[in-house]
Amino acid sequence: MAEQTAASPRHIEVRQKALQQELLQLLDVVGPGQIVDLLLERSFQLRATDIHFDPSEQGLRVRLRVDGMLHDVLQVDHEQALPMISRLKLMAEMDITERRLAQDGHITRQFLDQQRDVRVGSVPTALGERLVLRLMPDSGALCHLDQLGLDSQQVSQLKRYISSPYGMILSAGPVGCGKTTTMYNCLDLLNESTRSLVTIEDPIERRVPGVNQIQIEPRFGFGFVEALRGVLRQDPNVVMIGEIRDPETAHIGVRAARTGVLVLSTIHANDAASSFDMFRDFGIPSMFIADSLHAVVAQRLLRKVCTHCKQTFVADEPTRHVLHAAGAPEGDLQLSRGAGCDACFQTGYLGRTGVFEIIGVEDDLKHALIAGASRGELVRIARARGMQSLQAAAARRVVDGTTSIEEMHRVLLSDPVSGERGA
Repeated sequence: MAEQTAASPRHIEVRQKALQQELLQLLDVVGPGQIVDLLLERSFQLRATDIHFDPSEQGLRVRLRVDGMLHDVLQVDHEQALPMISRLKLMAEMDITERRLAQDGHITRQFLDQQRDVRVGSVPTALGERLVLRLMPDSGALCHLDQLGLDSQQVSQLKRYISSPYGMILSAGPVGCGKTTTMYNCLDLLNESTRSLVTIEDPIERRVPGVNQIQIEPRFGFGFVEALRGVLRQDPNVVMIGEIRDPETAHIGVRAARTGVLVLSTIHANDAASSFDMFRDFGIPSMFIADSLHAVVAQRLLRKVCTHCKQTFVADEPTRHVLHAAGAPEGDLQLSRGAGCDACFQTGYLGRTGVFEIIGVEDDLKHALIAGASRGELVRIARARGMQSLQAAAARRVVDGTTSIEEMHRVLLSDPVSGERGA
């Protein structure tokens, strides 16, 4: 996900309490159908990524996910819940009479004078049908790599790797950390008329002019493997695979990367070095991994301190110790946190930015991979060459006031996938 800047005044006007009041007032006047339209429009204004419609004993609980966190915006009673769910399913071209099975659908329409896509998923629960809407990002919102959160050295490093005519570049991390956005921005840099670019996705998250985008359909036997096999017969220069999730896709992707295609993809791995272990688990020989993988980019998203209620304070000794251990400069440190205001849903945070670590597969790392080096040894080699870890990148963001030490703890230091404390 691209770094999100502080909300504009237009966005700030749409606040949690005001939105709740607006929706409640309209619910009594216009009914559930119009409420759905307004909710979708306001959700795009607030930069929400998801809308949850959760059945409860009281009716339907509606929440928005903004900056990675869910916020309550509306409680709908049973009488109004059913027509609201039916309206959403009709918009998504789903079967409104089927409430016993999971369904998928999508909505494509104009919101705020832009064509936007919404992915809709329904599942039956003990209390009724649950819907979750995924608000797909603005196709025109691609930005420069440094705006994602990479520092200047990492930007230069990544640009050098993607300029190669063949090989594989991976983005690693947990669900929702912005991996696909990073790969889209790499794809955008490569998007020239002299190249044939293809993506294989589930779902297609952004429409990119000049790129052939393929939506897989597992229900019809057209998955990543089948799509990739077909694409490789069509003379591609660059192929972006939405996700490498099984051995067969990994093997075909590696084979393509070794035979003249630049492959961009994502993988659910704890950090950059863990990606090598995952490829080994997929049964790919270490020699092929060393020969095909050019770089692995691991990332996380950190919420940014709200600029409207930002406060500064001097770090205490335990906080300084944590930051110094992660590479922050010695001495006193002045840090920031948000007090909470209407602009940030009283959370103290507004927008998100990425922190990154990049392992380039240079000669020393290739030799270590072929020799069967452990993850720890690969990390040691990468750090000796100057790799900035996720923890070090996050510490820099804390020290420069972009995020808070509490957010760094939440996302990294207490997260078992961080590879550090708590692992």
